[in-house]
Amino acid sequence: MAVRSLRFEGDPVLLHTAAPVDVFDETLAALVRDMFETMYAAPGRGLAAPQVGVSRRVFVVDTAWKEAEPDPMIFVNPQITARADEEAIGTEACLSIPGKSFDVSRPIWVALSWQDLDGSARSGRFEGVQAVCICHEFDHLEGLLITQTGSPQ
Repeated sequence: MAVRSLRFEGDPVLLHTAAPVDVFDETLAALVRDMFETMYAAPGRGLAAPQVGVSRRVFVVDTAWKEAEPDPMIFVNPQITARADEEAIGTEACLSIPGKSFDVSRPIWVALSWQDLDGSARSGRFEGVQAVCICHEFDHLEGLLITQTGSPQ
């Protein structure tokens, strides 16, 4: 495992829609291991592949590790399949935009389909901070930053 260099606001890789993952191999597994290592070192709660310069549809999330036992989650080729009509505004920061916070409106829950590291189909529903983090990382795969979706504090 290795900590990879983060990409910051202004880097073109952060502004493009990431390509789907179509090969599920050791290269993908190594990327995910490095992403967790980078996320924990930063320290963050989520990290999308474009944030380490890889334009692929994969992100990792662990919303628990700062307060409890780690609960790492891997999302490959995620798709939001449903979302709550109700939204809540919360303060978000981003590893790619250090030192700044933004108020962002997010759905209070999201349903997602994705693949795991071996390509198996998964689905689930996420609420609260998990929903916020998943939406934030999903935006990275779409080439969106919180500078575009939120309001500076």
